[in-house]
Amino acid sequence: VFFFKQKTAYEMQRGLVGSEMCIRDSHSIAHICALCNDARIKKSEDEKTVKIVGSPTEGSLRVFLNKLAKYDKIFHEKPIISADLEAYATFYENETPLVVKLPFTQSRKCMSVFVKGKDGKNQLLLKGAPDMLIEKCTRAMLENGEVVELSPELKTEIMKKIKAASKKAFRCLGFAIKDNLNEELAKAQENDLMSLTTDENQYGNVECDATFIGYVGIKDPPRPEVTKAIHQCKLAGIKVIMITGDNKDTAVAIAKDLNLVDPNNEDESLYMDGREFDALGDEEAKMKRVALGACVFSRVEPKHKRELVQVLKKLKEIVAMTGDGVNDAPAIRQAHIGIAMGLSGTDVAKEASKLVLADDNFATIVMAIEEGRGIYTNIKAFIRYLISSNIGEVVAIFTTSLLGFPEVLSSVHLLWINLVTDGLPATALGFNPPELDVMEQKPRNSEEQIINRWTLVRYFVIGTYVGLATVAIFIHWFMYMNEEDHHTLISWSQLTSWSTCPEWPENEKIFASFDGLDFSQNPCSFFSVGKNKASTLSLTVLVVIEMFNAMNALSEHSLIKMPLWRNPWLCLAIFSSMTLHFLILYVPFFRKVFGVSSLTLNEWKWVLIYSFPIILLDELMKLFGYISCLLYTSDAADDTPCVDLGGRRILKKK
Repeated sequence: VFFFKQKTAYEMQRGLVGSEMCIRDSHSIAHICALCNDARIKKSEDEKTVKIVGSPTEGSLRVFLNKLAKYDKIFHEKPIISADLEAYATFYENETPLVVKLPFTQSRKCMSVFVKGKDGKNQLLLKGAPDMLIEKCTRAMLENGEVVELSPELKTEIMKKIKAASKKAFRCLGFAIKDNLNEELAKAQENDLMSLTTDENQYGNVECDATFIGYVGIKDPPRPEVTKAIHQCKLAGIKVIMITGDNKDTAVAIAKDLNLVDPNNEDESLYMDGREFDALGDEEAKMKRVALGACVFSRVEPKHKRELVQVLKKLKEIVAMTGDGVNDAPAIRQAHIGIAMGLSGTDVAKEASKLVLADDNFATIVMAIEEGRGIYTNIKAFIRYLISSNIGEVVAIFTTSLLGFPEVLSSVHLLWINLVTDGLPATALGFNPPELDVMEQKPRNSEEQIINRWTLVRYFVIGTYVGLATVAIFIHWFMYMNEEDHHTLISWSQLTSWSTCPEWPENEKIFASFDGLDFSQNPCSFFSVGKNKASTLSLTVLVVIEMFNAMNALSEHSLIKMPLWRNPWLCLAIFSSMTLHFLILYVPFFRKVFGVSSLTLNEWKWVLIYSFPIILLDELMKLFGYISCLLYTSDAADDTPCVDLGGRRILKKK
């Protein structure tokens, strides 16, 4: 019995785990590791670990061979000293040259090779799943090297040990040798044996009556970040299903190590192997079993992967399938999102996939999901900001025309807002960090519209306030605000009927001069030239209110929970937009170009009074959406996702 523990890489320095007293026939084991193997090893760039060319499992056996060789008596007096990591493997390959290989197949879960022994006769070396391989054996080698008949009792004892190792998450491979081939096979040449490779049905006639000589347990501990990634998936409403060719005990042990299933959960319905999946029969039964929570599938074949993808798709799930081998390609192509491994994946798998995982790390997929959710949220924030702001401009212009006021904003003002002050914050919203609970929100329906009815209501409420506030400060200046320049205050009727000013009685056309403007010759110019300050206030309110609106779009959470500085680009954009606006207010050249006036501190106070309520209004609407969500699902189960009015799926806390 051999145990090789593979840590974060293929380490040449680590020794074997287990009793060295168990290593008796290391020569035969080494031959099988060298010849029943299609992988190759080479040193990595740091020369501390090993890179594998080929199957990771066979690569680990190649590393195991280098560690095992020191127990081979052949090398006790004269060990091989070479920088070539394949030196020991080459020695065994030369000692018993390969004749013909019977490749691994899913049905027999085994591979075997004919080699030329020292006596010139052919031998058969076998490697595969212990439970399948031991059925091909009639004898077994004991720890002392004695070969005995493989009785039912001995077979049970061996399988008991293998099962115990599997329950500790070791992937076990059995080794066997057949050196009692019949005369015809023992002396057959390569051309004669090649006929065997064309018919898999003939493999069973050869792979029988062998001697079971041991097994190796390979443990590939999950990367530290994977357990956390699986926990994130659970919070995010993503069901992780493990599909493996390992036996059921190994699969269950690994699933519990990863917390894919509760380590204390003994519910057998969570685990299935390929035979049990086939035994379910029709697709309805399979759908029911998967819907009930089966999430660990062992001893699967390529057809099972395809069937599982079909079942999940019929359950209306969005399926992402990972894989690296040629046999994985059909299931990868069939899934909504096929993901191939970039390091260990075959070209066929990569061609079939929609996504290639560069570092072969499951945690990277979870990070990509988080990033994708963040991008979707940012798109919504961008749309929300621009639409609500543009609705505000439309409302301002429409209200002005409807009430018969002088023009609140000129075309130059509107261009300034749309091209300069709107552009920077809108761009910065694309750099919003993910929501604080982005990985606690349940997946959205793929057919869900990006703008729902509540979203439209919010757009119009916010936009309406933006427009009305812009017009309101315009009215406020004409009717109430003359503390600074002492201009003549007018009534509502005068403001709404300004276009008939030339027809007014003379006593109603007396307007005091202010800011160097004299209306004695043309009193009605008070509503054109004289409205310069009122238009400046409206423009400034619109600019400031849109900066506050950009802050609102930062998150669906309150600004208290998701403060502005979480997005430094938005801080910079708001600062830049306000700096540009200050330039046109306080630089004489730009004041003349844009037809605006400078503002005093008192006037800035009124700008803030009219602008800041947009923050409070949006905070109230966020709160209303969240409370309505909780009230609507108050009687539902604790794990029922609460969908707020803005479309955000919230997991209710127990």
